[in-house]
Amino acid sequence: MSDEKFEVLGLGNAIVDVIARTEEDFLLHHGLNKGAMMLVDESASARLYEAMGAATIISGGSAANTIVGLSSFGIRSAFIGKVKNDDAGHSFAHDIRKSGVHFDTSFAADGPSTARCLVLVTPDGERTMNTFLGACQNLSLDDVDENLVRASSILYLEGYLWDPPAAKEAFVKAAEIAHAVGNRVALTLSDSFCVDRYRDEFLELMRNKTVDIVFANQHELKSLYQTSDFDTALAAFRDENVLGAVTRSEEGCLIVTRGETLAVPASPIERLVDTTGAGDLFAAGFLAGLVRGCDLRDAGRLGGLAAAEVIQHYGARPTVSLCDLATENGLALPI
Repeated sequence: MSDEKFEVLGLGNAIVDVIARTEEDFLLHHGLNKGAMMLVDESASARLYEAMGAATIISGGSAANTIVGLSSFGIRSAFIGKVKNDDAGHSFAHDIRKSGVHFDTSFAADGPSTARCLVLVTPDGERTMNTFLGACQNLSLDDVDENLVRASSILYLEGYLWDPPAAKEAFVKAAEIAHAVGNRVALTLSDSFCVDRYRDEFLELMRNKTVDIVFANQHELKSLYQTSDFDTALAAFRDENVLGAVTRSEEGCLIVTRGETLAVPASPIERLVDTTGAGDLFAAGFLAGLVRGCDLRDAGRLGGLAAAEVIQHYGARPTVSLCDLATENGLALPI
């Protein structure tokens, strides 16, 4: 790669999203847990796809969505993720590069097809996801470009990477490389069911200082500390001594450090359409503010602004320039 410097590098699952509107009855009929992300095999994914209604196909993946959002804010961004040398893989690569993101992870020549996530959106805007990880499972240590990690001020990792064993090793290696040169490492917990699977390991990532910045929503935080009381979970999180950003849907977010907790209200919206990508884009706005030296409150406001944009349309990536949107709302990023 070149000697170009990046502000944020994402490491995550490279996925093509298949998004369709559906009713509650469809979820019940197929035994789907509303609001959750379930891992499925290729045959189950194919059966559910056949049963779905008309769908929109768009490149996705949690960390990839965040990185595309960062690029929309004008942040120099890069992404590492594995796709196969198939039509979906080439589509993913084309889309992320067209968004201005540096992406040069080699294509898998064999093995399972490019990952896809079937996203079912109910009338209340809630999304239920069924993910076939496919080629994502082949992300390995060899795919971690050490020069790229060193060249990026913040490394952003998604909790979903903890599912494929080889990707987990890549996750840890990348964090070690980043810290060796003084860069920061951020982690999103991804969803409460992911936390249920890997609670102890996520806690250890904070406590052994593998990660410095943690994103969670209120449900993930309660799952992390196995409590139904949000204030109890928040107090435990504060004691981890990381920089935390906790999203609370229409209640906005809390920015948490050992010394203070800042409440930032949600950005107003006209109509809720699809919550897919809300957390991903919140992370994009927050990291954009952080890497450009904004104070924590303004970083939270930028996160809320990006989340508000993405939930007012289908799909998990912005449809307008987030840089322009920030400027229009008095939150222009420092150059």
